[in-house]
Amino acid sequence: MLIIENLKKSFDGFIAINGVSLSIQKGTICSIIGPNGAGKTTLFNLITGHIHVDQGKLTFKGVDITHMSPNRICRLGIGRSFQRANIFPRLTVFENIQAAILVFRGMGFNFYKSVKSLFLEETEAILKMVGLFDAKDEMSISLSYGAQKQLEIGIALASEPELLLLDEPTAGMSLQETKQTIELIARIVLEKGLTLLFTEHDMDVVFSISQRITVLHQGKVIAEGSPDQVRNDPYVQRVYIGDVR
Repeated sequence: MLIIENLKKSFDGFIAINGVSLSIQKGTICSIIGPNGAGKTTLFNLITGHIHVDQGKLTFKGVDITHMSPNRICRLGIGRSFQRANIFPRLTVFENIQAAILVFRGMGFNFYKSVKSLFLEETEAILKMVGLFDAKDEMSISLSYGAQKQLEIGIALASEPELLLLDEPTAGMSLQETKQTIELIARIVLEKGLTLLFTEHDMDVVFSISQRITVLHQGKVIAEGSPDQVRNDPYVQRVYIGDVR
């Protein structure tokens, strides 16, 4: 589904991504791990067009997306969340999802028609899927951090993605919130038949749902394989000591 070939990105002489190549197969759950500064978020930003590629190629479903804008990449079927919850704080939970659907359907700048009655069923379906239907009338800023991350996943689902990128979906959560969020993500991926690529520092989360793991260090891929292969890799243990166990 996604092919990354010899991707490179530098910032003022600092090499953030240095020749990364990997492929994501349709219907799989894949993760990218590595120490802080390894290049995980930069790689996500390159895939989704939020920063420009210096060198290399990105192919999604056979289409070259290397130099596409984020909105075009989104419309092709790649959705994402960010490290920090990226929601509309002044809107209700319901309005957050509804607004995301409207924008994806090309109606975000229609100022001449009331939108309150549009896509009600679609909005409710997503809210039920992410477990926020009972909170639909609450202001999104009043939600717990864990619930805000759930809402962000709902916003990503509003773009009807085939490939979902989640950047540290459980960062800052309690153990209980983490457990609930991972169960939620696994259920959504299964129910909707999505392909999932996520970054995460919590190794319990990584090894609990990943089918394939890629390890980044200083912008390079140093290991890739099944959870058992990565867990037992001596170099990964040396570079990422204390985190992979």
